[in-house]
Amino acid sequence: MKQKSFYNKSLSFLAVITLVLLSACGAKTTGAPTTSAAATQSSNAASTPAAAAKEKVVVNIGIQGKTGVLNFAREKGYFEKAFTAVGAEIKWNEFASGPPHFEAIAAGRLDFGATGGTPLISGQVGGVDFKGIAVTSDGKKGNMIIVPKNSPIKELKDLKGKKVAVAKGSSAYNFLYMAIDKAGLKGDDVKVIQLQPDEARPALDSGAIDAWSIWEPYATTAVYQIGASVLVTGEQLNINAPSFLIARTKFTQEHPDLTVLFLKTYEEARKYYVDHQDEIANELSKSQKLDKAIIVDVLKNTFPILSPITPEFAKAHQEQADFLLSVGAITKKLDTSQVLESKFIDQALKK
Repeated sequence: MKQKSFYNKSLSFLAVITLVLLSACGAKTTGAPTTSAAATQSSNAASTPAAAAKEKVVVNIGIQGKTGVLNFAREKGYFEKAFTAVGAEIKWNEFASGPPHFEAIAAGRLDFGATGGTPLISGQVGGVDFKGIAVTSDGKKGNMIIVPKNSPIKELKDLKGKKVAVAKGSSAYNFLYMAIDKAGLKGDDVKVIQLQPDEARPALDSGAIDAWSIWEPYATTAVYQIGASVLVTGEQLNINAPSFLIARTKFTQEHPDLTVLFLKTYEEARKYYVDHQDEIANELSKSQKLDKAIIVDVLKNTFPILSPITPEFAKAHQEQADFLLSVGAITKKLDTSQVLESKFIDQALKK
């Protein structure tokens, strides 16, 4: 039997994501009325819905990290070009990890983003009104557990009694739990230290932690820069943990055309991104001041896709939620299909 005490630490995170959904009414502005008698008829016409000034739609897109399709698209102006053509405006919102995306969606401050699967689960538990609208990765390669150079830790069971850092609520968070479970370790065997990436890396460098469950590009960067070793990857454990593009449900209902346009634009950027990896590596190496070899490996480990939510991906996501329930990390059974919707990506990918 698995002990649940190890996983109860995640309950605080899952409680935090439980938010009261905020609603706000945007006030529409109208043009000032004319005062001349000759303009009276025109002024009356302007008050009708057909002639009223149309309010510009502002599309808020969430972004995290420094690599990936959304970062590339932002740098090259893909979304600005596509949405300006239909009279909409793009605003970018930066986040340190996936969970804050859902707080912003709940508050009505974010329309689209890209995260791992674990934040979707906690967002659903918290009652956030969102949809996973496409799959961007099968999640097998992106997450890893790494250990410092010359570490005595050689396999997962060696983590017993060790301090392992991980970002609360991230995809690497659930990955760590699943890896420990596969190793047959009991809950209290591992000391989980909640650290964001910018805190965990110095801790790894100084020896304050024994291992780090993390995603790219942080894992490969540590391997190259400090001689860290990869203990295990999701691919090695055959953990299929898809990542998703997410959307605020109300936005998709009010602007289905813009939702499809978002996906079409993402796909346009993604195709260039995957077809010009050497060019991308050169640009990222310069902008991030990292050796090109690091970027090349990161790109190999984070190869992006854009897919409808196939039965295989839906099943994998449901299994993640079921696993978190089984270890006490969430307290209610979820039907994850309720927040997964492929109709927009199906339209976007039609020739």
